[in-house]
Order: sequence, then C-alpha cells, then structure tokens
Amino acid sequence: MSRGRPRKAVETKVSAERIYEVIRRPIITEKSTRGSEHSQVTFEVALNASKPEIKAAVESLFKVKVTAVNTLRQKGKFKRFKGRPGTRSDYKKAMVTLEEGHSIDVTTGV
Repeated sequence: MSRGRPRKAVETKVSAERIYEVIRRPIITEKSTRGSEHSQVTFEVALNASKPEIKAAVESLFKVKVTAVNTLRQKGKFKRFKGRPGTRSDYKKAMVTLEEGHSIDVTTGV
C-alpha cells in the first residue's frame, strides 16, 4: 500500500573540500570485512553528514556507483584514562552498499 507519490532521486552536489570532511576514514574490523562479501564498505563520517551527501562523496572520491547508504551514530563509551573518568567521542558510521561489479580497496591510500 503506497502513501503518496514515490520519491524522486535527488542529485546532491558536494564540494571538493566537503568530500574530505564527510568521509573521515574507512573502518576495518571483523564485522566490516564480513560486509565486504556483500559489496559493502564501512566508513567513519562526519556527525552532520546526510545519506545523500555520503553517497555523493563516495561516488566522486572512489569513482564507484552506490546503491544504498545505511548510517548509525555510535555513542562514546565511558572509560577511565590514567585513573580519571572520561568519555570517548561520539562518531557516525556509514555502511555503503556498492553496485554489482564495483569495489573499493580500503587497504590502499586515496
């Protein structure tokens, strides 16, 4: 059951400076490498980055085609630093699904 009109694909323009602000670094963990089996790549992104912005940044930076972007905000853990209580910074993760046939090698530099 559809509610209203279907969404149009909106093309987002991202400046060259903003691309490097949006995508901070790739996240290389066991879980993220399991996502690579399904042509997914995980990045740490800016807290204020939107999904269309992330998609445009990845497509222009790595010259690939993105089909989906899933994001989550990771809250900073409470830890002790040299015996004193502190909190790690919050950060945002983006799981980017690439089109069939496209890939990004995150082990090499940009």
